[in-house]
Amino acid sequence: MSFPLAPEQVMLVESVRAFVEKELYPHEDLVEKLDDVPEELARDIQMKALKAGFYAANMPAEHGGGGLDALSLALMERELGRAGYGLQMCVCRPSNILQGCEGGQIERYLIPTIKGERHDCLAMTEPGAGSDVRSMKTRAERKGDGYIINGAKHFISHADKADFVILFAATRIEESAGRRRAEISAFLIDVGAPGFTVSRGASCVSNRGYHQCELYFDDCFVHGSQLLGVEGRGFDLMNEWLGATRLNVAATSVGRARRVLESALDWASTRTQFGEKIGRFQGVSFQLADMATEIEASDLLTLSAAHKVDQGTARDQDFAMAKLFASETLARVTDRALQIYGGMGLMTSMPLERWWRDARVDRIWDGTSEIQRHIISRALLRPRGC
Repeated sequence: MSFPLAPEQVMLVESVRAFVEKELYPHEDLVEKLDDVPEELARDIQMKALKAGFYAANMPAEHGGGGLDALSLALMERELGRAGYGLQMCVCRPSNILQGCEGGQIERYLIPTIKGERHDCLAMTEPGAGSDVRSMKTRAERKGDGYIINGAKHFISHADKADFVILFAATRIEESAGRRRAEISAFLIDVGAPGFTVSRGASCVSNRGYHQCELYFDDCFVHGSQLLGVEGRGFDLMNEWLGATRLNVAATSVGRARRVLESALDWASTRTQFGEKIGRFQGVSFQLADMATEIEASDLLTLSAAHKVDQGTARDQDFAMAKLFASETLARVTDRALQIYGGMGLMTSMPLERWWRDARVDRIWDGTSEIQRHIISRALLRPRGC
């Protein structure tokens, strides 16, 4: 299957790539050094992204978003993925879960986030509940016209920059065959609400400037109007939108892998050993060939899944395959590129060691590689009664 791009999509790819190269690349070394994106720089990038029409491109046009189809979004994510997360997240793509907002939530949370006036983050993972989401312990208990929330979350990306959090918490606990399973609901909670605190988590080797945070809830009261969707149906809401986030990781992985390959090609075509350009040696050239082939396959898997979203035929395994293969391809590509660079690849004066570190997390967040393999194998075996 091929994906011939419409003229508008070609223009989108070219425009986003030019934006990334002009507005994001020049600041990567600064962000790496500071482990932060200065507020003034973040705002400047945000305003330029708003002006260019890239901001909130994944949100509905009727609410002021870009209203892009899934294939166009994948193409955009692929180009943004060339830059580090700390910078590319200044070109905000709000959580798709916000499309579940209803009534007053639209004016309070959805529209201001699309306009860049507010920023969201998604809080799901806990110290004892990562891949096993149903075992989460953060509780939301009914009280009067709202809920009292107690618990903690960790590895919450970008929470230090957020104005509100999309929180997943257990509203009921079921015990079955000695196994505890949470009935999950989703809530919209403003940062600064009494009983809710955010703190910076431990430093991470991947994606400096894009921080992981810890969230604590101590008798935090939220009004019933802040329930997102239906009580007890948060897991369904989560699954409805997780496919989009996994598709984003896949597209980002493809974009970054292409940047790494371009760097490796430049090095192999200029570096001389034994009187020859190292790209002439099969030990190097064959690795470049494998890198290019796997990137192309990753791109096709990703675009295929996006195309199926637009056709209404996408399945969980489509997202899982794209995320699994693209993120693992990125890992192999960065590792091979580092081998081609040799010792220089590990020097902090070169960007390759950063790309190598950054690539590691993509096989973990938004569902580990093992979870993706579980989704794929379950889809294969269930029709056979296994």
